[in-house]
Amino acid sequence: MERDYNLEKRKYVIGGAVIVIVLVYLIRLFALQIMSDDYKKNADSNALLNKIQYPSRGGIYDRNGKLLVYNQPSYDITVVPNEIKDLDTLDFCKTLNITPEFLRKRFGEIKDRRINPGYSRYTNQVLMTQLSAEECGVFQEKLFKFPGFYIQRRSIRQYNYGSSAHVLGDIAEVSKADIANDDYYKRGDFIGKQGVEKSYETQLRGVKGVEILLRDARGRIQGKYMNGKYDKTPVPGKNLTLGIDIELQMLAERLMQNKIGSIVAIDPQTGEILCMVSTPTFDPRMMVGRQRGKNHLSLIRDSWKPLLNRSIMGVYPPGSTFKTSQALTFLQEGIINTHTQYPCYHGFVHAGLRVGCHSHPSPLSVIPSIETSCNSFFCWGLYHMMGNKRKYGSVQNAMSTWRDYMVSMGFGYKLGVDLPGEKRGMIPNAQYYDKNYRGSWNGLTIISIAIGQGEVSLTPLQIANLGATIANRGYYITPHVVKSVQGEPLDPIYEEKHYTKVQKEQYDIVVQGMRSAVLGGTCRGADIPGIEVCGKTGTAQNRGKDHSAFMGFAPMNNPKIAIVVYVENGGFGAVYGVPIGSLIMEKYLKGALSEASEAKAEIIQNKIIDYGTHQR
Repeated sequence: MERDYNLEKRKYVIGGAVIVIVLVYLIRLFALQIMSDDYKKNADSNALLNKIQYPSRGGIYDRNGKLLVYNQPSYDITVVPNEIKDLDTLDFCKTLNITPEFLRKRFGEIKDRRINPGYSRYTNQVLMTQLSAEECGVFQEKLFKFPGFYIQRRSIRQYNYGSSAHVLGDIAEVSKADIANDDYYKRGDFIGKQGVEKSYETQLRGVKGVEILLRDARGRIQGKYMNGKYDKTPVPGKNLTLGIDIELQMLAERLMQNKIGSIVAIDPQTGEILCMVSTPTFDPRMMVGRQRGKNHLSLIRDSWKPLLNRSIMGVYPPGSTFKTSQALTFLQEGIINTHTQYPCYHGFVHAGLRVGCHSHPSPLSVIPSIETSCNSFFCWGLYHMMGNKRKYGSVQNAMSTWRDYMVSMGFGYKLGVDLPGEKRGMIPNAQYYDKNYRGSWNGLTIISIAIGQGEVSLTPLQIANLGATIANRGYYITPHVVKSVQGEPLDPIYEEKHYTKVQKEQYDIVVQGMRSAVLGGTCRGADIPGIEVCGKTGTAQNRGKDHSAFMGFAPMNNPKIAIVVYVENGGFGAVYGVPIGSLIMEKYLKGALSEASEAKAEIIQNKIIDYGTHQR
């Protein structure tokens, strides 16, 4: 009885299992045939050819609407390997002006799945890129002789000016990493590699379209599939308007010929970068076409590093331009006031330590110390701050307070400019000195940072931003190259005001000192008739000849431009930094240089700094 019951139970179990299996197969068949189009796609791939339609890349304009970067028609040769029939290799190579060896190499690269992971004999593969209209025309006439080969229209970048290479950047063929990071790209596509071309790649590139072509059993194109019903039109990329003034940019590049260094100018009210120059530089038109690889390699091998954007990647001792930040800190912390005076015996002298200085009246208060760029005044200020144990408790706490002020002014970290490769510079902290001096250090140990030497290093962009912050009396807007993106709001980070730890009244004092420096101090050469210019020189010590620097802004009230000029091995700040900075400000504020200023620009342009045999 029990055995009959078990048999009866097993029958139901087996029957249920069979029903479940049948249901699974039915559901799977339904999914494959009705819900999924995978098989349809595989079948369509034999009858249809999906031809990518590349969108035109967005144009780039300067702040005054002048077109800087545009598109020029270009053509690629693609191939479907399975469709090649009796290829006349010699005729093919002759038509495209290539060698058989090059053709064999390219086919080898196409079939190598390590280089080309998406390879398939049945799909379009990129054989050659960036053919001119003339080259394409010759090939088009013979295309009927080369089944399996196709012409793909696209565009390449062209430049109206041989200027602004580091800002604009360039585009190049995607790498394996680019393809892995974004499924928008496939082999043979192009992507921004530097400058705004890289930072704003997603806005500039647009959206690809597709043209679906019908093929017969022999692979021959019969026309559009369903009269183009399922074609997708490409969406052009968005145009960019930069804050750059191309006329100002070209003047700055002209003044920096035969020199190594940087110029950065900012509109303090908006944070827009008006010009950004790094020299040595190069013509951006070198990075276009099939010669790009050769030219790029040449620039990489150049020992003067023309590809390096020194404005954001170069880190330098700020020298005396840094004294303004020290004055602000000491004033806000109550270490000094406008009546505080310190002696200068041709420099700072204390406990056997001496920091030299040039000749000027002594003692000095804060405004004339900025005017004359007195080293001693700022060394005494830092020494008293670091030694004020009643206020801070320890030198470590004093150092941490000092560093907090520096960070609030935009030093020690990346500012966040919309260009790739920005460096952070160096602002030391108490832990740094504890480690290097085993906890035994004081204000004398670090005295050189008070005058922008020692462990302190900044990028030219950070020094220019200091000028913008002083111009605004206590805040800055993150510097940015792009003024607007077509149809999109600007990123909010480029509109936010960043306030420092220093109050406005302290900035007013420093502004007086910088104005005095132009009227009768170290920046006399920066004076522009009819414009109240404020400035601060910098002579940054170096292993070789000193670097020449200038940081300033104008007009004093309602400022429109803040600038830094940094010339490696240029000597005193007044030699190169001041006159170059003055010319840039005059050009921007007045629209043109006077006859006398144009003559001065010609002299500066033709000056050559002897960097010797030591190439950087």
